[in-house]
Amino acid sequence: MSKLSTFGVVLMGAIISTGCSSSDADAPVSWEIGDPTTTDYPEDYYAGGLLGTTSVNTASAFEQPTKAVENAGMMTAFNEGEYLFEKDYNSNTEGAFHGLGPVYVRRGCLYCHPGYGHGARQTSYKADTHRNGYLLVVYDKKTNAYIRSVAGMPQTGAVKPFKAPIDENKITITWNEYTDEWGNQFPDGESYSLIYPEVKIDYSAFYAPVMVQRGGVDVTLTEAEYNNEIGVLLESTIGIYGTGLTDAIPDDSITKQWEKESNFYNSIGKTDALNPAMWNQSTNTWNSYYSNSLQGDGTKYVRRYTYAMSRGPILDAAGANAIWNITNVTRPDRRYHYLDLAGTYYAKKSSQDPDVQEGFTEYINRIDPDKAHPEWHTGNLESDIYTYLTSKTLDAEMSQDQYKNLMIWHRGLAVPAARNTTTEDFKEGKKLFSQIGCANCHRPSWTTGDDHIQDPNKLFGDNDMPRYPKQKIWPYTDFVQHRLWMKNDIRTGWCRTTPLWGRGLASKCGSGVERMHDCRARNVMEAIMWHGCKNEGGTSDAYNAVLKFRELTKQQRNQVIYFIESI
Repeated sequence: MSKLSTFGVVLMGAIISTGCSSSDADAPVSWEIGDPTTTDYPEDYYAGGLLGTTSVNTASAFEQPTKAVENAGMMTAFNEGEYLFEKDYNSNTEGAFHGLGPVYVRRGCLYCHPGYGHGARQTSYKADTHRNGYLLVVYDKKTNAYIRSVAGMPQTGAVKPFKAPIDENKITITWNEYTDEWGNQFPDGESYSLIYPEVKIDYSAFYAPVMVQRGGVDVTLTEAEYNNEIGVLLESTIGIYGTGLTDAIPDDSITKQWEKESNFYNSIGKTDALNPAMWNQSTNTWNSYYSNSLQGDGTKYVRRYTYAMSRGPILDAAGANAIWNITNVTRPDRRYHYLDLAGTYYAKKSSQDPDVQEGFTEYINRIDPDKAHPEWHTGNLESDIYTYLTSKTLDAEMSQDQYKNLMIWHRGLAVPAARNTTTEDFKEGKKLFSQIGCANCHRPSWTTGDDHIQDPNKLFGDNDMPRYPKQKIWPYTDFVQHRLWMKNDIRTGWCRTTPLWGRGLASKCGSGVERMHDCRARNVMEAIMWHGCKNEGGTSDAYNAVLKFRELTKQQRNQVIYFIESI
């Protein structure tokens, strides 16, 4: 796909439709994006700093390379990495996109990241549905831990003769209406609607027995126990543009943000405000770092990515992980299959399945025609299947160069410039956004450090990736986890503040326009009001901000939304 120049483009008189004009809520607004080669534009126009902002605001806005990619002479690698992202993988044994399976979550990346952005709300779960960015969260309600007999990102696809770990035909998604404490209405009479999902997976949908851990021991649940003790939730993907820029924020800067918030909460006596799995509020120290001792040397890094903050630097974060475990395409540093959390239950079930045994010889002869792995060809089908599925010495299906190019592309995606920055509605919305408290969690800006490449896998260094030293960027997140106490909330209740930059272009780029971790908010208004939950479990960390939002006039509320859609 050809790329437009990152800088030097002046786009004037572009027309967008918005419901936030101070003069007419339904009229289109003309706006100027500005000239990023000048220095007299507002600094928050440059959402990704001078090295990471694109002035392109067309349907390909999320796909643009940063200036850093161009400066480093990495455009060819960037384009090759993009190619790997955009195409479906298959079960062939050769070619750029071979190696799908034996089980998988998706065939390719664009299913979950349409237009390079957020997944879209779904009413049913199908892995091959374009724009379905959902991952299933199957967890033990007693411990909040994932169940043991499926992967952390459960698979619903399989390559014959293997069978899917979960039969997606037995998954149902129901969207329910929710009424908040204000009856879904503002004091001036304007109303809004709130919905939330309920997900059910039939016990018979699981291929392997449903296993959980009790007292350090794996146990099998009966159907009755499963129905009572297992929960299922949805988590959707977010946009991947600009992730390389947030990777350039120093670890100690993120630590200082946690310290700042910890000190504030301690000062008001709220000693349970930060996730104790991550942070010790009494000592202001991390309880958990990210490290990789399997491919790397166990170096500790500050956590910053995913809702659960399960990942550290981008080179071993969600994207680096997903290109392996979503497709189950192996690479030199990961020569094993992604199956289940215990690593054995799917393999054991498959090895004893007559249907799998019947088709395995043909399958393995195609995978390994020269019998380079004689342990898969002994003639004992049960043993051969189990040994193959649990092998740690599989052949690499994605080359080291391909993976490097993918990560150059991933770290090299620019952020669209902020829009409408010269309008009065933007300026007023920005002021109100801070005044009512939104900026307390959606911290507007950060400054990157020297950006020396951090790679837990120990594969890449400074010269291998685009870098963003000393840039002021505007992602609108504090990289801290908070609780909103929503109906059918996220697993554990703790969710990292999601960046807001660029989201106003989602519709134009073909991404999901919905917000929140499970796409329950169909627009910005609903997303704001979901921040105002208060129930027997607790009170949202953003509750007071929502109270203040409710006190605004309709025009002011529209200005806040206008600002959020413009950054």
